[in-house]
Amino acid sequence: MEIQTARFGPITVQEDKVLLFPKGILGFSQNKKFILFPHTEGSPFYWLQSVDDGTIAFVVMNPQLVKDDYTINIEERLLKELHAESTSELEVMCVVTIPHNQPDKMTINLLGPIIINISKRCATQIICPDENYSHRHPVLASKG
Repeated sequence: MEIQTARFGPITVQEDKVLLFPKGILGFSQNKKFILFPHTEGSPFYWLQSVDDGTIAFVVMNPQLVKDDYTINIEERLLKELHAESTSELEVMCVVTIPHNQPDKMTINLLGPIIINISKRCATQIICPDENYSHRHPVLASKG
């Protein structure tokens, strides 16, 4: 199918690549279907583009690229919700915020990770209770 997007224009989407978010994403609960694709080849950034609303797209990345000791507790309930037998079937992404014309000030939301079962094409966003994480963790290391 083809979807019209604000950022990328019309893009062709393979039905078998659509991720279903039964609860949507926080603040965007009406958007249930998304596609995930790399920003560019070799980039650590991905786009999470809504199939339901072409104006909605998030930059996401693996949080361990920013904080190598990042861990979250995946409860049994969440495994069942994502049709997974173990955590090894899941990928974790977090939303990145890039201020206009200030990429050096980009942050990553470590409190609201997105958990994805790519093979089953389902995902959810959770709230991480770890108070050591921030919703505005700097992506780039401080230069002094």
